[in-house]
Amino acid sequence: MTLLSLTTLLQAAPAQATQGGNYSFLIMMLLIFVVMYFFMIRPQQKRQKEIVKFRESLKKGDKIVTVGGIYGVVAEVKEQYVLMEIDNNVKIRVDKQCVVRDSTDIQVQN
Repeated sequence: MTLLSLTTLLQAAPAQATQGGNYSFLIMMLLIFVVMYFFMIRPQQKRQKEIVKFRESLKKGDKIVTVGGIYGVVAEVKEQYVLMEIDNNVKIRVDKQCVVRDSTDIQVQN
């Protein structure tokens, strides 16, 4: 074997090995994306749908909590906002996007 043919063989060998590595890398990246979708993206989308459904089902008398941590009772529901009673004769207007959850089961201490 000549020095030229030996050099050519040594250069060709790594090129063939990296092609198999490319497929395994792509499979690994695809697997990581699938795992991220099922553990991070999908549960977040499900939670967002539940929150939207909750906001659409608000009615007078529901106990709610806002993003800012304000507890109150729904006095009136409009398309874009909710009139919320936070104390006797104290009502505030809150955007529906700020209503986070139902506070019926939360005990408020005085």
